Amino acid sequence: MKDTQPYGTYAPAGLVARIAERTGRLSPDSWRGRRLAMFLRRIAISLLRGKPLDVERLGARMRLHPYNNNCEKKVLFTPQFFDPMERNLLRERLPADCVFIDIGANIGAYALFVASFAGKRARILAVEPQPEIFDRLTYNIAQNPFGTVKAVACAVADKAGELTLFLDPRNAGESSLKIVGTNEGAQIKVPAVTLLDLARGEGIARIDAVKLDVEGAEDLILEPFLREAPPALLPRLLLVENGLDHWQIDLPKLLESHGYREIARTRLNLVFERAGA
Repeated sequence: MKDTQPYGTYAPAGLVARIAERTGRLSPDSWRGRRLAMFLRRIAISLLRGKPLDVERLGARMRLHPYNNNCEKKVLFTPQFFDPMERNLLRERLPADCVFIDIGANIGAYALFVASFAGKRARILAVEPQPEIFDRLTYNIAQNPFGTVKAVACAVADKAGELTLFLDPRNAGESSLKIVGTNEGAQIKVPAVTLLDLARGEGIARIDAVKLDVEGAEDLILEPFLREAPPALLPRLLLVENGLDHWQIDLPKLLESHGYREIARTRLNLVFERAGA
């Protein structure tokens, strides 16, 4: 069911509000700070009794459900832990009129973060195939005045059509077209398009950055795109979830052959920049 309650219905209060404020000030570089944040987060989640919270995070209003989605837990209680290096690179390098495609957008953290500093002429696509998560994404987009973010309900893959999406009931962010989660019965059929067809269908002539978080299927998306897309459409920045253990090809080597170099590596992601773009 779509959430129709107005924003602010679930404003933080009492001990939950104090915990959210405290965890949001802990250092992401401190082991002790991380442990304390996880401990306090568990207390707050138990106090919430299944309810979401309406908060401002990463420059945007969001309604977050910190239960079966690690992304929402992190953004809600410890946004400073949420890919700080990656976000800094996007803020530093994206122009005001940027074209940014967020593949595996989840509840919109990256898309809304970029929208919060991009100009009114920016174009941001937030692509998410899971119906329940897509509803949360569209709700979050609607709470903000940016007007630059478009949600797209589909998967991105190496071919168009109807594909099987495997779900992880413990973490909605672990859905994948490629890897079956812990519950083999948790799967749905979703429409899929290629990245090239997505860009062409949206009338996009240039792409400044793409973020791919698709649980090991990044190679399936990028290999045909790099092979078929015109050079003018190749993004300057690629932020790719680190799937080195799951990719069927040497994706960094393939990217290098198309003019990309790795400029950053974190525990979760690899960032590539295209020379001369």
